[in-house]
Amino acid sequence: RDVWFVVGVPIFFASQLGWSFDQIGLFMAAWIVGYGIIQAFVPRLTKNTTDAQSGARAAAFWGFALAVLPALMAGGLYVLKDHATLILVGGLLVFALIFAINSSLHSFLIVAYSDADKVSLSVGFYYMANAIGRLLGTLLSGLVYQLAGLEACLVLSAIMVLIAATSVLFLKPKEVLTS
Repeated sequence: RDVWFVVGVPIFFASQLGWSFDQIGLFMAAWIVGYGIIQAFVPRLTKNTTDAQSGARAAAFWGFALAVLPALMAGGLYVLKDHATLILVGGLLVFALIFAINSSLHSFLIVAYSDADKVSLSVGFYYMANAIGRLLGTLLSGLVYQLAGLEACLVLSAIMVLIAATSVLFLKPKEVLTS
């Protein structure tokens, strides 16, 4: 998300769509609040995720779904420039839902794959890695936007999410890890 959302989207809203600072801030704040509300309801959507294996399958499915969205948005922005507001705002709304599902599943997997006596260590490592990823995404968002525009940020995001979703396919069942 950060590779296009943090720097690219606000600058695009201002420079290409003519949104004011207040409009951008209000939209981004509303998106964050909406995302949080969605995330609160996600466990109802993922209630069939009961173990590490079902969690990994679900994370792969939703990860691939998430990878498709920024790619479609990039294509839409490239082909349908006159509909950039609809593509971005609509895409961000759908992205919030799929991203919240992914985030919830990843949190579940961290706990599911942790040893009982090392859960806090695993969760801490996850948040540390997440912070590094967010920093990298933020830096790339600014750099890629300056060099190639928002469409390139979206394509890079799709590639990075595709790599993450593919990596979930290589998770071994928990029983294999503990035996």
